[in-house]
Amino acid sequence: MVERVPWMAPVDYEIMIFFEKHPIQISPKVLAANIEYDRQYVGKRCSTLADAGLLEPIGIGLYQLTETGNAYLGGELDVSELEIDE
Repeated sequence: MVERVPWMAPVDYEIMIFFEKHPIQISPKVLAANIEYDRQYVGKRCSTLADAGLLEPIGIGLYQLTETGNAYLGGELDVSELEIDE
């Protein structure tokens, strides 16, 4: 089980779990359709997760889970390392 990170929104966990189950590069638009959230909101959250090092932007408009993201989902990461400037 992952430790809660105060700045994370509920959708952030769904985004990361989607990437964990589907280790592919995907756009926020396609991701939003698959997790049933607004495309613009998912895009903003992907950017925030990328700023925290949990997702990696690939090319233009694609993301994938990072090793840090995998470590977080595996409960192997100290969440104090996931600070971001909001």
